[in-house]
Amino acid sequence: MERHLQKPRNLLLFLFALWIAGCSWSPSGPYTVRHDSAPLHAIGPEDVVDAIPVADPITSAGNSSPYRVRGVSYHVLQDASSYKERGTASWYGAKFQGHKTANGEIYNLYSATAAHKTLPIPSYVRVTNLDNGRSIVVRVNDRGPFHPDRVIDLSYAGAVKLGYMESGTAPVEVEIVRVPDVDDRRGSPGGDYRFLQVGAFGIEASAKDLQGRLAAVLASPVFVSPVQAGKNLLYRVRVGPVADSDTMTRVQRQLVALGYPPGQLLP
Repeated sequence: MERHLQKPRNLLLFLFALWIAGCSWSPSGPYTVRHDSAPLHAIGPEDVVDAIPVADPITSAGNSSPYRVRGVSYHVLQDASSYKERGTASWYGAKFQGHKTANGEIYNLYSATAAHKTLPIPSYVRVTNLDNGRSIVVRVNDRGPFHPDRVIDLSYAGAVKLGYMESGTAPVEVEIVRVPDVDDRRGSPGGDYRFLQVGAFGIEASAKDLQGRLAAVLASPVFVSPVQAGKNLLYRVRVGPVADSDTMTRVQRQLVALGYPPGQLLP
């Protein structure tokens, strides 16, 4: 409990680090606060769970190419299968909480997600802090950071896991995590998503438990869908189908308000 109440030893340094940290771009603004910050409820590295790579389709949402931000053009990589890069990582937090990411998902600063300028959305990457050797697998679902010296923007949770939340930035290596059987055909605008995947479990009973808890509070159907992932069988908990993007956003906001992850958008 004491960890959650602690404040940075040097508040001025902490605020400065937040000011210089690269912020990701999200299309849903305006934001209710001007500057980014850590959340009031702090977490530790042990509270952060790696993203589980799944065969998400690469759709049109968030993958417009080329696109321009602040007068600079960016091209989404057509083939990221061998992507590996070193550079500086920053993070983004409370300012963006509850807002849409580049592909329409709702940003949850406690989830293992990230923003990248050119990787296809969604992608999974392993990010390693070169200063301390810590690593995390994150799901790229946003665009940014739009600074020439930054390679990736992690969520607040990702920065906590890698140990650079207070300093604001860290030298990292970013490497793609390849997922078999990814359908890379791009969908049509406005009709990409129909379901939310809220979790994936190796034990069916755990998936059934989450299904029951969600079904008790959500109006949309909740079901368990098994999928073979390599040699393992995963049980996916999904919400849907939902009728339109507005309904999807409402469901995501309700999930976050209840303390659940906002889910991964699936067609």
